[in-house]
Formats: sequence, structure tokens, C-alpha cells
Amino acid sequence: MTSRERVLTALAHQPTDRVPRLLYEEAIGYTPPIESLLRERCGPRSPREYFGMDITRVTFNPSVLPRTRFAAWLGADAEAAVAGGEVDEWGVWRRKGGFHHFAQIQPTLSGVMDFGRLREYPWPDLDQPYRWQGVRERVEALHARGYAVTGYAGSVFERSWYLRGMEGLMMDMLIAPELAHGFFERAGAYQVFAAEQFARAGVDIVITGDDVAGQLGMLMKLETWREFLKPRLAETVRAVKSASPGAFVFYHSDGNVEAIIPDLIEIGIDILNPIQPECLDPAAIKRQFGDRLSFWGTVSVQRTMPFGTPEDVRREVSARIREVGCNGGLILAPAHVLGPETPWENIVTFFETADRLPVPSR
Repeated sequence: MTSRERVLTALAHQPTDRVPRLLYEEAIGYTPPIESLLRERCGPRSPREYFGMDITRVTFNPSVLPRTRFAAWLGADAEAAVAGGEVDEWGVWRRKGGFHHFAQIQPTLSGVMDFGRLREYPWPDLDQPYRWQGVRERVEALHARGYAVTGYAGSVFERSWYLRGMEGLMMDMLIAPELAHGFFERAGAYQVFAAEQFARAGVDIVITGDDVAGQLGMLMKLETWREFLKPRLAETVRAVKSASPGAFVFYHSDGNVEAIIPDLIEIGIDILNPIQPECLDPAAIKRQFGDRLSFWGTVSVQRTMPFGTPEDVRREVSARIREVGCNGGLILAPAHVLGPETPWENIVTFFETADRLPVPSR
């Protein structure tokens, strides 16, 4: 099987020669210490080539709009922030932290108190054709090399609170719902557009996601999630399936999201990530929902990958393939980015174990 055939077959809940597997970072980028480790150990090949990862990604083209357009919104330190590359195309200011990849988000729109003001904001130009030129050709080239391909369409809740501030957005949902809907409407429209463009370009998996849970449960009431966020996610799924019926839609949220899994299935989500084992039992989730949902992740990055022995990694990977990979429906990966403590031996063991074990069917 090629990697793409393996991934699509697994997502169709059919037998594969081995479980599809990759590091989580292949979809979003590596943390600096792990990037350095992999460059040292994998070079001159890329980590994807070195380990034969099954999935890679394409992105849209960068914006040509100047970040200086956010100066009036960012305050006195705007010039230095823009010059230092700390402001993204949405105007979100990530103040660089002192520990590896961590950054402090400074909400740009925390002081906005009416929806009319949002209309004046210099939003991104993701809906412009030049942002998507060449994407289809890049997808086709990766398919020709045998890879399954993803495209990240963005978030709604996270994008909104990055701009508004977490506390401010939560309060909006309670006492100024029209303002919360304004943020979600804008972020959701971009997500829908990007998802449709990736689907039209031929990606196999369109990635969406919002961290809407902590390790003990949801960050908001289920009814609140259903009112503000579920409709935007459903619209994104419809856009993907209309543009490319064979494409899969991936939803990410860290934490314990068990309460919304039935809703995710209802609106057509195909893949749930990351099934964080510190707060969800991957085997139990597979038993309950595995006939209607596939899973991406499941291997602990809080315990096993950084602090376990190679034998611990071998034991956990074996359990995931046996309990979650049976009858397909599993893309094996660490549940999130690998922390700086993760030893090379554990990364090697992750791949060696995944490649050695057959995928069970029962």
C-alpha cells in the first residue's frame, strides 16, 4: 500500500497492512527542541522521509497585506511587535515567551464593545484568489509521491478568543451574545471558505479544530457550545462534503470532549483528534463510537512519550493498535506536540512498534 492508500483504507474502516502513523507535528510544525533533535538525527532527510510518515500537509499562500495595518489597534508597541514578527495576519499579537515555543497572546480586540466596530477591523484576505494559487498542483504532486494530504482550514472559538481574550469572549456569550456571534460569524466564514478551497484542491483530510475542553470536561455548557459553535462547524462540514464528497473532516480539541462526540457525529465529522488519554479512555471511546468515527492520536505526550521508557512506549502503542486500531479507524500519533524532554529512543520505538504490529480485525 502507498501511504495514501493506507490512510484512506483505514478511514474507511477496512484492513490495512499496518496502522497509518506520524508525529502530530507533521501537521502543525515541530517545537524548537524536537525540531533540532530531528534535524540532527534524521538529516539530510526530513523527519517525514526518515520515518516514512503517511500524511503531510499543504498550506495556502501567505498574505501580501502589510501587518502595519493593525497599528491603530495594537497600541503604542505596535511597530516593534510588527517588526519582530509577533503579529500574524489576523492582527493577533503573540508576545514571545522565554520557554521554547510558548507565547503570550495579547488580545487585539478586547476593548471592542459593539458589532459595528468589528466591521472596521482590517480582517485577513484569505478569500482572495491569489492565496490559493498553486494549492491544487501541490496536492497533486504529493499524491503522486504516495502521501495522504491534509489542509488546515482554521478555528472559530480559538481564533475569536485570540482576538477578544478568553475571559472577554466567555462573558460575551453570557451577556452580549450578539457580539460573540459577531466574532464567530467572521471566523466561521473564513473557516468555511478555506475548508471548501482545500476540498476543491483535492486534499484527503480537511482539518478544523477548537480547544473547547479541559481535562475534566467542557469549558462551557453543552447548550452554549450547541448555540454558538456547532452551527459553524456543521456549515464547514457541509462545504467540504459538497465540494469533495470523498474528503474527510477532522476535528481537534484537547481535553475531555466526550459530551459533544454524538453531536460531532451528527453533523458529519469523520475524525476526532487527539483522544487525549489523560482524560479519555481510547479503548472505551472506540467501543462506543468507533463504528461511526475514526481517531487520530491516542498516545500520551504528558507521560509516556516524554517520561516513559522505550518499553512504556512499546506497551502503549501496542495497546492502541490492538484496542483502537481494530477494524481500522485509527491514525496513530502522539496526542499533541512532543515536549522538549522527549528522548530520541522513544520516538524511534513509537515508529518501530507501529510498523511491526499487524492491525487486528474482530
